[in-house]
Amino acid sequence: MAVTLAWVLGLVLTLVGVLGFFNDPVLGIFEVDPVHNVIHLLSGLVGLFAASKGMTYARQYLIVFGLIYAVVTVLGFTMESPLLGLVSVNDWDNYLHAAIAAVSLLVGFSGKKS
Repeated sequence: MAVTLAWVLGLVLTLVGVLGFFNDPVLGIFEVDPVHNVIHLLSGLVGLFAASKGMTYARQYLIVFGLIYAVVTVLGFTMESPLLGLVSVNDWDNYLHAAIAAVSLLVGFSGKKS
């Protein structure tokens, strides 16, 4: 499950990172800016790399990625946008970040450790 989720997140984040340069807001609701797009691209590419390396790397990616997104979620709900003066976010972004963090951490910490 961890490898599959890392592939999915990696692919989706990479695509969203590219799409964000041409379409803001993404899907009509998610706020993006150039820094946000670069973050999506980098985290997507890291996810694809981790998934290609197998279970251990995929789990580590999901745990680190989930923890970072959990922090971003808290900051997003408690600070005004742009987040830390760098990244534009809105409530839709915050809810999506929360869901991604929860699923990433759940899958990253569950399953067999290899």
